[in-house]
Amino acid sequence: MSERTPSGSTPETPIIRLESVSKSFGSIQALDDISLEFPTGRTTVVLGPSGCGKSVMLKHIIGLLRPDRGKVWFQSQRVDQLREHELVDIRRRVGFLFQQGALFDSMTVGQNIAFPLREHTSISRPDRFKRVDRMLELVGVPGTAHRMPAELSGGQRKRIALARSIVLEPEVILYDEPTTGLDPIRSDVIAQLILRLQDTLSLTSIVVTHDIQTAFKIADTMVMMNNGRILMSGAPELFEASDDEVIRRFLDGQASPEELGELTDSFQGTDL
Repeated sequence: MSERTPSGSTPETPIIRLESVSKSFGSIQALDDISLEFPTGRTTVVLGPSGCGKSVMLKHIIGLLRPDRGKVWFQSQRVDQLREHELVDIRRRVGFLFQQGALFDSMTVGQNIAFPLREHTSISRPDRFKRVDRMLELVGVPGTAHRMPAELSGGQRKRIALARSIVLEPEVILYDEPTTGLDPIRSDVIAQLILRLQDTLSLTSIVVTHDIQTAFKIADTMVMMNNGRILMSGAPELFEASDDEVIRRFLDGQASPEELGELTDSFQGTDL
């Protein structure tokens, strides 16, 4: 029997909570006693350097990883205590946009988007077609259901993957680096799409990204992670005003003297 708290989420209460969560992989401390709340109906952007634990945190939310210590809540349910078959309902309520899209190359666009409907619902074939067409309209690529992923641009594939992540009409969307590999214009399209989908579908969005420009466009709340810990969280304005050295270097894209020193050391003794 999993531990429970009073059910239900309102815009004033978090839909997802992590309480003192720690996770290690051998000698690597991926998450170190982190506590986070994700407000219902808001967009939370999670920033931080590569390897700081951002994607590991996302996987804990849907039970792909379980913490060594701490608790993970989805509304009233302890996600970290659920058995695999009990996680199915949680995962239907949470869409996940993978970094590379993870489309099936052997399936058409329509088949890719309809796949979750076939796996998790009893919706009739005609109704699946209607749902797929609606999703394609929402993400701005109507009429592409018959095409193959290889025929599409990187930005279009990202939108198709997003359509698949919302086809079950989830309450929450997890975005793992949604603008990776896209030029600034296509990145802006994805940012505007995230905002539009949140407004149209009343979603809660959690966005892991290195894209600072996109982050400030879409965030209601921002979180900065570093070395598996929460360095700072709050409104975007607080980050803009921060004089913390680590935060400033990350937002401004400046390497630390230690990091530049590693580069210098690598060239010592090299005859160029």
